[in-house]
Amino acid sequence: QVQLVESGGGLVQAGGSLRLSCASSGAIFNSNPMAWYRRAPGKQRGLVAFITPRGRTEYLDSVKGRFTISRDSAKNTVYLQMNSLKPEDTAVYYCNAGLYDSSNYYPLDDYWGQGTQVTVSS
Repeated sequence: QVQLVESGGGLVQAGGSLRLSCASSGAIFNSNPMAWYRRAPGKQRGLVAFITPRGRTEYLDSVKGRFTISRDSAKNTVYLQMNSLKPEDTAVYYCNAGLYDSSNYYPLDDYWGQGTQVTVSS
């Protein structure tokens, strides 16, 4: 069974940086796209960024130029480098393994991590 374990969240001041990590077990990491989602207080969970096995990336418009998603196949780990953080980035961030077509990412329900809290103070 695939397990996804996030780490790296915390409290940071606006303008600061954090790097989230998602360690994965199993073969799904090397054959599936991986994504980061977030759920802000009072809002639904939404896609932040995803990366395909070949390294193609897509981002939520509001994080373009500030966040970078990457993957290390040797470590079965996907990262989210978050720079220039804003208070509106405050959320629980989740890692997911999914499916991908030409332009869309589809999360797999069985492959969610437990989430890591990111809090950005103003």
